[in-house]
Amino acid sequence: MDNQEFDVVVIGAGIAGLYMIHRLREIGLSARVYEKGDGVGGTWYWNRYPGARCDVQSWDYSYTFSEELNQEWDWTERYPTQPEIERYLNYVADRFDLRRDIEFGTRVDQARFDEDQNKWVLRTSRNATVATRYLVSAVGALSERFVPKIIGIETFTGEQYHTNGWPAEGVDFENKRVGVIGTGSTGIQVIPQIAKQAKHLYVFQRTPQHVLPAGNYLLDDDQRRALKKDFVQMLDEKLMNPVGLSNFPLDPPAALEIDAETRRGLLEEGWRDGGAVALNRAFSDTGSDLEANKFLADFVTAKNREAINDPEVADRLLTIDHPIGARRTPVAIDYFETYNRDNVTLVDAKTSPIEKINDNVIHAGDDEIELDILVYATGFDGVSGPLLSMDIQGVGGTPLKTKWATRPTAYLGLIASGFPNLFMITGPGSPSVFSNVIFHIEQHVDWIADCLAYMTEHEVNHIDANPESENDWTQHVDDVGKTSLVGSTRSWWTGENIPGKPAGLAFYLGGLHNYRAKCDEAANKGYEGFVLQSR
Repeated sequence: MDNQEFDVVVIGAGIAGLYMIHRLREIGLSARVYEKGDGVGGTWYWNRYPGARCDVQSWDYSYTFSEELNQEWDWTERYPTQPEIERYLNYVADRFDLRRDIEFGTRVDQARFDEDQNKWVLRTSRNATVATRYLVSAVGALSERFVPKIIGIETFTGEQYHTNGWPAEGVDFENKRVGVIGTGSTGIQVIPQIAKQAKHLYVFQRTPQHVLPAGNYLLDDDQRRALKKDFVQMLDEKLMNPVGLSNFPLDPPAALEIDAETRRGLLEEGWRDGGAVALNRAFSDTGSDLEANKFLADFVTAKNREAINDPEVADRLLTIDHPIGARRTPVAIDYFETYNRDNVTLVDAKTSPIEKINDNVIHAGDDEIELDILVYATGFDGVSGPLLSMDIQGVGGTPLKTKWATRPTAYLGLIASGFPNLFMITGPGSPSVFSNVIFHIEQHVDWIADCLAYMTEHEVNHIDANPESENDWTQHVDDVGKTSLVGSTRSWWTGENIPGKPAGLAFYLGGLHNYRAKCDEAANKGYEGFVLQSR
């Protein structure tokens, strides 16, 4: 293929990539998006497993850059399903004519910064060489799937699927013996759906989870009209709070400072409301104080125990060794009730770990379990994994893998020093998944677009993070993180779900509103903390 050149190349055509195209057009820069899938949507293209849905309310999990778009689109549920979100993102792509700048079915395999040309030189899976002044990563925090290394996995004679990369045509579980490995957010969604179809379902659980009820419901016409009418008000609310959600409790009481009856009432109210926010944010201290956290954890555990008929199964599902909120807290529909079915067996992967696979037999402790289908709900190599899956080389040919050998870092989560003109949307050191991520994505895209417009206006074409500023920001991220129970146990949040990966929390926990202010401050001071040059 002929060599190609663009002002900006964007990697990924999910939520971030789509909006990035829109903004780049507004500032008059030529752009090309490379997307490894055959359609738009990112995580909502790849994660088509049964039961997949968002745990952010639909009216918040929407772009805000266009009020007209919000007036046109009608969500059907409180928590939208994967098919509905994929339809929404396809509607956005068509409405703003975004597809003409996207090359589907194409991976970026290598990106090398050419110092002489002050350009990034890319090699794609289609053997094309592409040059670009600026490179934008829109790969997301959760796009590099993780499959555990199990002895004999290649000998499995049945069907195997990862929840990320689910066949668009679906999977037939009828009269099949199915095993699901993993009971995180994905497993908790897919397990109830598979159980309805399978002859028998075996769930391999390593870590019991605190789980919150979804409290999902269909939206009626009056509710949709009200949401559209309140668009501006809800946008203002999102700008003011730590996670970028509307109707967010800004001044909750401390659980340790109120009486038991009041505390119980607030817990019951949050349980009835459902969702991740109502209970997790009902009190100001449950995320930082172990005693307060225990009030919440004990309440949630007791509520979930009511849904499980077998006390022994309940003990295995609900004997939890970490504070609530220290790992991602899943939101569920009929999860624990699923274990009351005669065709569902819970396998404790801690006491009976999967040792090997031989043909269609899973050897787990003393158990030998014959399966027709094996489903990996084993999650992702998060945050750094998607970028490190590519061969990215910065100044002096330094691989990104080398820079991030001990931990992923970037100033304000936007640019890693030594990798100039490479912008990361929701990169390490940003709030990322600790906020309404679509709202955070818009903030990052707007900041990047404004930065590129500023550079064009001031006739500079090279931006890098000041190493000292990057180090100071990383220390600030760490200092803020120490005030929270988040990341106090092993999970993908800390990278410890991946064998051999350096442990560490790569998220800013100081709130999206505060983070936004810091980004704006840097921009208003001529991009303080960054080094801008003309080359």
